Amino acid sequence: MDKIQKITSKGIVWGRYTILLSLMIILNHCISGPAFDLAPKYLSPNYVVPDSWSGTGPFVKANPSEGESIQSDWWKLFNDPVLNKLEELAITENPDLQAAAERFVQARDAMMKVRSQLIPHLGVGLGASNNKQSENRLFRGAGESTYEGTAAVGSIASWEPDFWSSIRNSTRAQIYNAQSVAADFALARLSLQAEIAEDYFTFRGLNAQDTTYRQSIEYYEKSLALQEQLFKNGLASELDIQRAQYLVSNTQARRLDIQAKMRVAENAIAILVNRAPSNFHIPPIEEIKIVSIQIPTTTPSTLLERRPDIASMERKMAIANRNIGIAKAAFFPNVSFSAGGGFEGGVNLIQLANGFWSYGSNVSLPIFQGGYRRAQLQQAWSAYRETEDNYRTIVLNAFREVENGLAETSYMSEESKRQDVAVNSALQVQNMTTQLYQGGLSNSLELLYAQVNTLSARIDAIVIKTELNKASVRLIRALGGGWKNEQLPKDDEIQPFKIFDFTGSKKPNSAGDIDVDAEENSNHGKDLTAPTL
Repeated sequence: MDKIQKITSKGIVWGRYTILLSLMIILNHCISGPAFDLAPKYLSPNYVVPDSWSGTGPFVKANPSEGESIQSDWWKLFNDPVLNKLEELAITENPDLQAAAERFVQARDAMMKVRSQLIPHLGVGLGASNNKQSENRLFRGAGESTYEGTAAVGSIASWEPDFWSSIRNSTRAQIYNAQSVAADFALARLSLQAEIAEDYFTFRGLNAQDTTYRQSIEYYEKSLALQEQLFKNGLASELDIQRAQYLVSNTQARRLDIQAKMRVAENAIAILVNRAPSNFHIPPIEEIKIVSIQIPTTTPSTLLERRPDIASMERKMAIANRNIGIAKAAFFPNVSFSAGGGFEGGVNLIQLANGFWSYGSNVSLPIFQGGYRRAQLQQAWSAYRETEDNYRTIVLNAFREVENGLAETSYMSEESKRQDVAVNSALQVQNMTTQLYQGGLSNSLELLYAQVNTLSARIDAIVIKTELNKASVRLIRALGGGWKNEQLPKDDEIQPFKIFDFTGSKKPNSAGDIDVDAEENSNHGKDLTAPTL
């Protein structure tokens, strides 16, 4: 008896394995079975580009294989620990960047919804009712019961074989769309990093101007005190005192304007790092620094592989190509199958006599629709050519941004050197004029001009250094910020879960270095009053 039970158990187990294996084979056949792909062969554009950049800068002609990429944490090239901390906070806390990551998750799930149409859909239905009719109902039969109870259990299955690859092309289009969204995320992250750096250097430039104004005010107040002492001794006029007082008050007003701009810049950074502006402050510094950045050599041809916006547009071209195949499939017959069955009856529901079933198929073929489907196909081809034009525009704009960055960094570097020389000369003139005035060999107007020119030269030097740092950031951003096409998620990584995987319903595993926080008790990004830097 035990042997019979063991054999029966093994038979049941093997039967289950056989059913499961058969189901997997059927599903695999439905997904990868024979079909005609009507989409045209897709090849990404191959543009003829210059051998090297025409702008002057840290670039030389190099073969694509020799080109090195910028490191992904490129802001560390500036060797500023405060900037490093801000960048880290922005990457982990910025809500706009997290929203971009969620859009990638949604794109992956949209692909899965389209892909699910490749396999049969199964459903189960249960129903029951208890009814009572009136005893005085017209035409009621003699002895007919006034109560009636029914129950039904059934299932239905439907499947549309994808003979013309319409569903497959839609699935591939959704995969390309998810990759495009992933590239958009990379672009959003790079833009955020660049915006943090530019805002930070703007703040540091204003900070340095504030320091310069403070030092100048202290110097001018001493000059005013000197004027007042000379006036008491009869060696200076009231005009000299008013000129000195004008310089002090005017410089104080300018400093207040700079301090207001500093606060606005600081508030902008606070929002980017997910902090409430009222509790966010950046420690001040006395001067602005320029760091000589050695950017690796590259060529225009490699730029096409290092810009997220170019990669995103290229994926949109691939989507448009698949849409042509979908439009072509509309000219061919559409076939679908359906089947259903179950039991319906009273108390004894599960009986052969209470069983019902149905199956059927449907074939539809367009004959005449007044040019509707041809218009769809022509529109799909036009949309594809439009993406080609947009792609070329983005490529040209990328070249323009790099050339602009080269020109700005080159000219501003030389401009900064010349301005430093001008500052030194202005300081010398100011010191000599002050000594001449104290010796009675110069007047207060010449002293005023010397002091104003010195302050103007120092402020201009700070502004140039600020813009040079920001131009360096823009150049790095134009070169892709260390991003590469290889970082896009592969086709097989887009699928968020397996068909029979019922776990992890809140979020899929990370793909393409993009992940989201979906923990129920997570406080990630919710503390807007974290301590300042």
